Order: sequence, then structure tokens, then C-alpha cells
Amino acid sequence: MNRIYLDNAATTPMDRAVIDAMLPMMEENFGNPSSIHTHGRQVRNTIERSRKTIANLLNTSPAEIFFTSGGTEADNTAIVRSIEDFGITHAITSPLEHHAVLHTMEYLAKKGKIKLSYVALDAKGHIDLGHLEELLRDNPKTLVSLMHGNNEIGNLLDLNIVGQLCEDYGAIFHSDTVQTMGHYRHDLQQLKIDFLVGAAHKFHGPKGVGFLYINAKSKISPFIHGGSQERNMRGGTENVYGIVGLAKALEIAYAGMDEHRKHVEGLKSRMIEKLQQNIEGVEFNGDSANLENSLYTVLNVSFPPSDEGDMFLFNLDINKISASGGSACTSGSDIGSHVLTALNVAPDRPSVRFSFSKYNTVEEIDYVVEKLISIVKTPV
Repeated sequence: MNRIYLDNAATTPMDRAVIDAMLPMMEENFGNPSSIHTHGRQVRNTIERSRKTIANLLNTSPAEIFFTSGGTEADNTAIVRSIEDFGITHAITSPLEHHAVLHTMEYLAKKGKIKLSYVALDAKGHIDLGHLEELLRDNPKTLVSLMHGNNEIGNLLDLNIVGQLCEDYGAIFHSDTVQTMGHYRHDLQQLKIDFLVGAAHKFHGPKGVGFLYINAKSKISPFIHGGSQERNMRGGTENVYGIVGLAKALEIAYAGMDEHRKHVEGLKSRMIEKLQQNIEGVEFNGDSANLENSLYTVLNVSFPPSDEGDMFLFNLDINKISASGGSACTSGSDIGSHVLTALNVAPDRPSVRFSFSKYNTVEEIDYVVEKLISIVKTPV
């Protein structure tokens, strides 16, 4: 068995067609898109075609799509600039957000820029919508930042309901959609949302490139200064081959979304069933085992208590299995998962996030479960 990759929520392998689309921008069309000569204009046209492709897939205007270095920059831009430009005095988020959101909010609160509130959660980690409405009702000039799909436990948020609540109370709504972009369809003509983000490497595109959707009604000033790129919204020479790869990857994701979802859901269901049948005391964190309320690409598994929990991922790696102990952004550190901590998951239970892609197979799932059974029964 070759090495098995089940950490697709951290990053995905690039699609060969994406690489092929990017190569000409490295080898032939190398001009600076800000140059007015032919070399520059050719590349500028390529960027704008990519922008239009993304806008068409999301059912919005190309003028509302701005390219960034990835999801973290997009989140920071939306949060920092909206608070400054719209006179926001209060922000609402949850303790389960990605650190690109949480750390930004905490920093701004510490600096006295905002009052920060955390919306309550139920036992599975879902947002308490009643508490969210209460916070909105009691706090004018609010920014709400809640992710669509949690990167660790896979819980999904109903963007339509939250968007309507924000509109009802005059709040600004930003959602980190990094984990769901390319896996779910986002119709921006229907969603009541001000800011939404994507990162190419989460749907088989290149690393180091993403985008921020800015609703035309919610114009903000630049976060990065130094040039007139991105219609004066982001200084710096564009990552041209990354942008081309991003557009191609999203195009491929939308074209095969239904087929790939069916395949991946089958893998996830198979793993859940086999784990329940073969490992006594196995549990699933958050709502990740519920296919209707969670990302079909993510399964967060809590194994029986063990003194060797810190060796669990190491044992998987020895057995040629790549997975994560939680959010990839904190892996390799001594800090536990803030998401699992907020959900009161017992610290003596080893937890592993398995995340799937269209390239995984039934044979791989069966092999992984076989090795998990062995690891649980014979710890180091």
C-alpha cells in the first residue's frame, strides 16, 4: 500500500489539469500585468478572464472578486477594514473559528477597537441562533464573522439564516468559507452576505492564492498598500499563475461536484460504520458523523482514552497514513485544539481529523481502519 493522504482539510493535491493551465504563465506569458505593452496586456487579460470565471461560478460580478494570497489575508482584510471603515464597535464570532478570524478579533478587542462577543454553542458545536439574535438585538453596529464549515469538526452553518438575521439587525456579515469553497455551491445573488473567502489549495489548486468577495454595497478601503493592483484594493504584483490555477481548480470543482460528493460521502460513511463496528468506545467530535449537518470531507474521531495519545499520529505516520490531530494550523505545536477544548472533549482521548478528497479510495479507507484497530489495541 502506498502512503495514504487523509489530511485534505489542510491542503489538497493539485489536479493535473490545474498544473497544465498554470505552466504557460510560468514559461511563456511572463509579463507584468501592470505593464502597458503587449506582454503585460496579455497577462492582464488572463487575470480578468480568471476573475470572470470565478464570478460566473459564484453568480456574482467580476468587480466583486479580489485576489489575495489566501484565506488568512482575505479574512484579515474583511475584518480589519470593515471595522475601521464602517465604524463597527461590536463583533460577534464563535470560539470554534479558524485562528485567521479568532486571533484577528482578539487582537482588535485587546487594542480597544471593538467589544467582542462569543455566540453560544450547543453540545455538538452548532451555533445557538437564538443567542446570536439576542447579541445582534442588544448591540448596534455589529460585525458577525462565522465560518460556513468548521475546519476541524466539519460542522456546517446555515448561511441563509445567519445572513437574514444580520440584514434584519443591520449587521455586517463575513464568513470564512475556505473549507466549503469548491465543495458546495455558493450563489452570491441569493446569499445575504458582505464578505466571503476562498483559498485555491483547499480544492486541488495551488497554495498561496485565494480571493475575497466584497459585496458592492459594502465597499472597504485597502488592507495592503503600495500599488494600484486589484482596482486599487490590494498593492503588489499579482500571483498570475496562482490566479489562473485558482480559477481552473474552481471550474473543475464545480463541474464534478455532485459526482465527487457522492464518492467522498461514501468513503466517510464507510469509515464511520467500520470504526463503530470494530473499535469499542469510539466517538465522533462535533457533528462530524452526521452527513446532513457536517462537511462531507471531514470526520473527526475520538478514540478510547490512552496514555499514549501523543503517539497516535506518529503511529499512523509509521503505517503510511497522513492525518491531522485537529486544525493543521496548530499541528506540530504543544497547544491542543481550541475547537475540541471548547467542546469539552476529554484530553485523554486521542482525536484525529481524517479529511477526504476525490482521489481517496475504498481500499485506502479499509486499510486505515485496519491499522487503527491495531493501534488502539496495541499502543506503543
